[in-house]
Amino acid sequence: MSETTNVDELTTRDITAAPVVTGERADLLAILAKHRHFLRFTTRDLTDEQAGLRTTASELCLGGLIKHVAAVERSWVDFILDGPSAMGDFATMTEADWARRADEFRLLPGETLAGVLADYAEVARRTDELVATLPGLDAAQPLPKAPWFEPGAWWSARRVLMHVIAETAQHAGHADILRESLDGAKSMG
Repeated sequence: MSETTNVDELTTRDITAAPVVTGERADLLAILAKHRHFLRFTTRDLTDEQAGLRTTASELCLGGLIKHVAAVERSWVDFILDGPSAMGDFATMTEADWARRADEFRLLPGETLAGVLADYAEVARRTDELVATLPGLDAAQPLPKAPWFEPGAWWSARRVLMHVIAETAQHAGHADILRESLDGAKSMG
């Protein structure tokens, strides 16, 4: 059995490395940090094996869910910086591309909870740095073509950040259900 991962240590390191910002940016980053914390908190004291277990009828496991949230946040930061090309062309994705994307939701052989959490911490650091240093939050990019996006829509950096916050909060709730199904532990209560 593998060692458990100390989530509190990773969380403290993330907070101390965050850039100092004020105003709207500080509010957005504080909300995002809160939801990141709750997502990571669901993995407290788990082994790699436990983090890779499917505890509900879904394909989700805690380690995979954190991998997915990190990948999504990374992709949206790339979108803010480089536009729709950073997200790829969803219309031309192959079956193999979709299979790789599905692997975001699993803790694969050789992956560890500590490694997944460290990657997520790096993604968070990069996002926080970008939010602190962007000239403005109004700069917008056209969304890539995908069935789930409104055709011709453009999103500002602000809207992207709000989307990342919503996605992180939603998945923190999923993670809470997965953890409670695993061993009864809850994030709150």
